[in-house]
Amino acid sequence: MPGKYDDLTKSQLIELLEKRDRTKKLGLVWERDELEADAAVDENFIACEIVPELSDKPAPWKNLVIEGDNYDALRWLRMTHAGKVKCIYIDPPYNTGNKDWVYNDRYMDADNRFRQSTWLEFLYRRLTLARDLLTEDGVILVSINDEQRALLELLMDEALPGMKIGAFVWRTRAGTRGEGPYFSQDNEYVLAFGKGRFRFGGTSPDLEKYSGTEEDLRGPWTSVTLQQSKTRFERPNGYFPLKHPLEDVWYPCNPDRTWAFQMRSSGSSRGASFEDMFEDGAILFSRPDETERFETKDDLLCAIREKKAHPYLREDLPDLDFWVGRTIGLGSVRKKLYIKELKQATKPVSSWIERLSHIAEDEGRLYLRSGLTGEGTKEVRNIFGASMFNYAKPVSLIRELLRQSTIAGDLVLDFFAGSATTAQAVMELNAEDGGDRRFIVVSSTEKTIDEPEKNLCRDVTAERIRLLNASEDPKYADLAADFAYLRTKDMLFEDIDYDLAPADAWTALEALHDLPLTRYNAELPYNVHEGEAVTLVLVDRFDPALVSWLKGRERHNLFVYAWAPGLIAQHLDSGAFDIRSVRETLVKGFQQ
Repeated sequence: MPGKYDDLTKSQLIELLEKRDRTKKLGLVWERDELEADAAVDENFIACEIVPELSDKPAPWKNLVIEGDNYDALRWLRMTHAGKVKCIYIDPPYNTGNKDWVYNDRYMDADNRFRQSTWLEFLYRRLTLARDLLTEDGVILVSINDEQRALLELLMDEALPGMKIGAFVWRTRAGTRGEGPYFSQDNEYVLAFGKGRFRFGGTSPDLEKYSGTEEDLRGPWTSVTLQQSKTRFERPNGYFPLKHPLEDVWYPCNPDRTWAFQMRSSGSSRGASFEDMFEDGAILFSRPDETERFETKDDLLCAIREKKAHPYLREDLPDLDFWVGRTIGLGSVRKKLYIKELKQATKPVSSWIERLSHIAEDEGRLYLRSGLTGEGTKEVRNIFGASMFNYAKPVSLIRELLRQSTIAGDLVLDFFAGSATTAQAVMELNAEDGGDRRFIVVSSTEKTIDEPEKNLCRDVTAERIRLLNASEDPKYADLAADFAYLRTKDMLFEDIDYDLAPADAWTALEALHDLPLTRYNAELPYNVHEGEAVTLVLVDRFDPALVSWLKGRERHNLFVYAWAPGLIAQHLDSGAFDIRSVRETLVKGFQQ
């Protein structure tokens, strides 16, 4: 019986062994053919063809809907959009074993003991491609259920090393009776992995709190506690009585929290001392005119038992004798915090996503709010007038994630687009803040032997955006987004010169130079796209008029592509223009 390595050459075997030697031994391990995986990336060349009749609104088109296997689409996008995508959100198949997604027929065999490995490899190949699309401050957000979260998180650690941020928890339904161990799984997760410069938006501080009660040249301020979350046992040097610097009034320390500062006499060099802050005018004494005094310890103990003494004084404290015969301040000791002193301009985002009906309040963090899964189902039904797609995520969930992950002008990608919820979320955000975020959504046809005419991308993904653009419902009145409808097609590298249509090359080059897509005019010898910052030229056949046109142009930000660049270059002054090869440019970008 032939072995699995019998058909490998010596060099391939050496390459495989060297890779295994470099592989980390601690972490997720799954069945994969590394040589086959490496070869699959460059197995063939992928082009994208614009389908005008399925596109919406007149060109130029800033947004893209791509029909095809998302692995092919990602390979094309790596050629055209590497380093340009700010946020990727995906809701991939959860590997339930059910036939609820098109790839089951090719990738999921419920009886295969390597079923998990197949699912992991399927996602790994796509995530490694997606990683190359992110900007240096980009992030990828992935929805997953509880059953597969652990595996997916380990997989993402492998595919996106050093990028882990954490996970959001959101409630998917109102609650059900738990099966088996009586455990109701009502939550799902959104895993977040970001590049080094990525930051969630957070929320601005409540400026109403930064008003102060007096004029201060340093600007608005609010009062904050001068205590830390350490008990007198955990931080004994932070537990001591504090005297007002100008009055004979003493303030007890909270034995459960202790002071977050030291006195000058301690000799500590960590941060400003209490005296420094007082002399700087930053110390506040609440209730400054309210004091109490106990001439005997019995009087003090009696007041403590009757809860009439300062709440920080307790019977079990070792220093009760100190407070007998002293004037005790009843207020607290606080500090002015100025807006300009804030280390962060915004509050961080909480990992808990609350329900829309629940108003969460927390001074230290921002809660996102989202509807339940049922919201997504109702939204699709409302737009289409029928149940066209099951298990759609709520628009509010993706919208709030994108609100925290993007700003105006950013590009958002969803390569498991399904019913185009991500596209609608982008449209809603743009309508809300006037931004010009763009989206790329990728979906397959999901046709099968039983449904050969099925086309999910055409009839659901793209159609949802079309319906939103044309809707008369006041709820969607401000939503609008043009898009080019693209369809992937593959070809052998050796056949590119014959099979790559000029129109498809034009589409790739426009995307490569971050230009909105336009329709290629095959009747012209050369096409020109003059953008705000870039001018693109594609020469299909030589025309003397091109030389005259080029001589009147500056070379800066002018990119000229031709199938035979030498033919054009010989008609121009040597080195006057950089004439690039269409084939070499696209193949190099594709195989990066």
